[in-house]
Amino acid sequence: MHPKKEPTRPIPTGPRPTGPRLLLPGAALVLAGALATGCSSGSSSTTASSSPSASTSGSPSAPARSSGNQLQDDYQKVIANVLPSVVQITTPSGLGSGIVYDSKGDIVTNAHVVGSAKTFTVTLANSGKALQATLVGSFPESDLAVIKLDSPPGGLKPASFGDSGKVEVGQITLAMGSPLGLSSSVTQGIVSATGRTVSEPNGGNSPGATIGNMVQTSAAINPGNSGGALVNLSSQVIGINTLAATDPEMNGGAAPGIGFAIPAATITNIADQLIKDGKVGNSGRAALGISARTSFNADFQPAGAVIVSVTPGGPADAAGLQPGDVITKVGDTAVTTLNSLTTALAALQPGAKVTVTYEREGAARTAEVTLGSL
Repeated sequence: MHPKKEPTRPIPTGPRPTGPRLLLPGAALVLAGALATGCSSGSSSTTASSSPSASTSGSPSAPARSSGNQLQDDYQKVIANVLPSVVQITTPSGLGSGIVYDSKGDIVTNAHVVGSAKTFTVTLANSGKALQATLVGSFPESDLAVIKLDSPPGGLKPASFGDSGKVEVGQITLAMGSPLGLSSSVTQGIVSATGRTVSEPNGGNSPGATIGNMVQTSAAINPGNSGGALVNLSSQVIGINTLAATDPEMNGGAAPGIGFAIPAATITNIADQLIKDGKVGNSGRAALGISARTSFNADFQPAGAVIVSVTPGGPADAAGLQPGDVITKVGDTAVTTLNSLTTALAALQPGAKVTVTYEREGAARTAEVTLGSL
């Protein structure tokens, strides 16, 4: 099935689309472009036979609908159901996307989309009228934020969020948002992997967050897609488009088919707290209850994460860890920097028991720690 070629649309001028890019190690480039998805050619479709013996009734039978046409119908149904819930958000420094969360006008998006702004202009998918919105709350640690329309119009259509635990590799996905400022755009792909732990780059509006349990997708994600919806064929949002990989051998150009979305369970957990309290008291992310920095050895090479302070009564304190201890391993994961410690914890859950290996006065030790919440 070949899509009809449309005239090229000019890229609109104005605020720059926002969206952090993940620097992809060269070793992972073999995966780029290896997987093709979408409608197949006509050779895989089936139709009813035109032979007279194929029908026993006196009236002609209707042609069977091809599998390719059925998939197209499924796509169009999902787009009709979900696209009205996806908005474009404009800030003084850029633009991104968001998802209508409830009928009261709350919209969930990425923290890096809102940045430090407090007020925003929102454009709904089914209207060209600019609406004003105000920040409800932001949680950069999970790169999520909620804004609210000042005067919500009637007929707002909140999105339906799916069960993150049922997302499986191979499921068809549609990414909806405003890539490069092209509002109400849709791309398609599949779930390429689940349970990814990804660290965002620092700089610009990007909070440099390390986020666990992300959904990897082959659907194209570009600047401006951030905050938009990653959707399954049941018209459910399974993630917020957040991050696209870049290829260092292409001078930071996009690595095709490698994007990441924050899972629905994280979205609803954080959004519900921001809407209710304006802050997050339970992120669902594991924590040791310490502040730390990267430790360097005598050769000035990163050699662990040294504890600067310990939260009284927190997990590390209860396990006997002290300021000055250098953490070198969490479970079976080696820790060489503060970032690697954050990444190791992002892959774990609050309440989990883990062995922390550390050095104190040059001697290696271990402690059993019951992780708390960030």
